[in-house]
Amino acid sequence: MAALKDRIASDLKEAMRARDQLRLDTLRSAISGFTYKRTEAAAELTEADELDVVRRLVKQRNDSLAQFEQAGRTDLADKERAERDILTSYLPQQKSAEEIREAVRAAIAGIPAEGRNQGAVMKAVMPGLKGLADGNAIREIVTQELA
Repeated sequence: MAALKDRIASDLKEAMRARDQLRLDTLRSAISGFTYKRTEAAAELTEADELDVVRRLVKQRNDSLAQFEQAGRTDLADKERAERDILTSYLPQQKSAEEIREAVRAAIAGIPAEGRNQGAVMKAVMPGLKGLADGNAIREIVTQELA
């Protein structure tokens, strides 16, 4: 599999040829994020670092999207949603709610009854789901399962 940065750079060239300005701007922001992270770390990025950059950009788009919707700016919200969708396509497939629930149940079963609390379960389940599920969705399922 090609490195994420290489895939994005290739898709950037395709967006230039297709004159797809939205995709072009979105992919440029990802390349910029990679450059910033590489400069900050003073080392070449690993695949995990590149995924973290894209996840951070998706989170930024989600935060902006929520604020634009709250302010009634549907034009800007639509743009953020489209950018988020472009960036999300470069992330690994997310786990379904049922897959998260199974992982949470397994983590709960591995924790002694007197030590079962949200923090302990989150600590046990997060390493296996990091990057594969939204933290808020995991927290919500943990809360439901502990109830």
